[in-house]
Amino acid sequence: MTDTVTTEQHQPQSAPAAAPATAAAVAAGAAPALVMRPGRWIDHWDPEDHEQWRTAGRAIARRNLRWSIFAEFLGFVVWQLWSIVAVTLPEAGFALSTGEIFWLISIPSLVGATLRIPYSFLVPRFGGRNWTIISAGLLLAPAIALAVCVGNPETPFGVLLAVAAIAGFGGGNFASSMSNITYFYPQREKGWALGLNAAGGNLGAAVAQFVVPIVITIGAGASLNLPLAGWIWVPFILVAMVGAWRRMDNLSNAKADLAGSAAALKEPHLWVLSLLYIGTFGSFIGFASVFPKLIVDQFPAFGAIEVGGTSIGLAFLGALVGSLARPYGGRLADRFGGARITMCAFAAMAAITLAVLLALPVTGFWGFLGLFLLLFAAAGAGNGSTYRMVPIVFALRASGDETPRKRKAAAALGLISAIGAYGGFLIPQALNLSFQATGGYAGAFLGFVAGYAVLLALTALVYVRPGRARAQQI
Repeated sequence: MTDTVTTEQHQPQSAPAAAPATAAAVAAGAAPALVMRPGRWIDHWDPEDHEQWRTAGRAIARRNLRWSIFAEFLGFVVWQLWSIVAVTLPEAGFALSTGEIFWLISIPSLVGATLRIPYSFLVPRFGGRNWTIISAGLLLAPAIALAVCVGNPETPFGVLLAVAAIAGFGGGNFASSMSNITYFYPQREKGWALGLNAAGGNLGAAVAQFVVPIVITIGAGASLNLPLAGWIWVPFILVAMVGAWRRMDNLSNAKADLAGSAAALKEPHLWVLSLLYIGTFGSFIGFASVFPKLIVDQFPAFGAIEVGGTSIGLAFLGALVGSLARPYGGRLADRFGGARITMCAFAAMAAITLAVLLALPVTGFWGFLGLFLLLFAAAGAGNGSTYRMVPIVFALRASGDETPRKRKAAAALGLISAIGAYGGFLIPQALNLSFQATGGYAGAFLGFVAGYAVLLALTALVYVRPGRARAQQI
């Protein structure tokens, strides 16, 4: 095909449709050239065309991926701000019960998981570049609102809860970001690109939990400068918006696949894999959000440590380890099969959770931290292996209707990522219920052990037991 890139001169009046192929290209039997139109719309994008990908496509896709990762990273940052801010509110003079603090920690995950469903359809509607600008801009609302409301200890709990809820905008960004990058990359490179995009986003949780304890204590003396927890991210959000505006692109052939989503919802495997993803990704994001609270409750002296006069929290290590473990889980799944690695992850998670419960009275803080980091590593690896299972399972399934299996697999990835994120709400609320009923967290941890055992058995029965060769494929 020709690698000529042309530019049309007329500004489209609405969301533009693809420009028609040139008569010469059709006559020659070649694919039409890329067309760049005002508003950074690209027509005739086809990453599966090797010549287009070699000459122009790869550079365009990489540029969009870089800014997508940055915007999604900030989404995770905002999504997880309340996991650390909520724990510090009593120290800043807020009169909050333990139950109210757990609600502030968990409500962003509930809203974020719910927003992932509509967010996954908005890229085709507005364009990937346009929606990245909008979705990044929406992060200004929770960041600024947090900065304003936590500066006054008289702020009502209802207002705090509403502000924590809109932090869920950051959780929704994952779905639209992944949807956008899916359109840019060929099938042979899609897994690596999506893995980078997801890992870059997940790291936002660790960065938020590392940076916030530092910035709120710098120059604050005996008090805390909590508003900085929100203000510090505003310049970065503005950079993401400007970067997306100047450097990202819209693809006119990106189409919402409502038929694929409807077909995927009818597949029993979508719901089975969603349960597994709640157990892996849900555990990662749930424990990441509640880890600062657990440390403060169990070991108040280690909520933060002093290094060179700077207060540094250690809770960020959990999210960091889980994020870094995710791609290794995917790599192990490629070699040994996703179902087997997911089984191993659930077995490890059950054993480690039980060890946390039994060893807590004798291990002290460092033993508690070490076991929890192992739990995060297992959850992160399981996160990668379970996500890798989805397209394989759908590829092996008979379609059962006229909807192509690849379309159903793509739709299933978005739906499963949304359902799995509800674990970020369920885990903190399970701990909250245990504390309200017994004054401790042992009941919740026993429930987690039982849940992981059930999910291990489910994985074995559905995806491993049917046959060794099939298990190796999945």
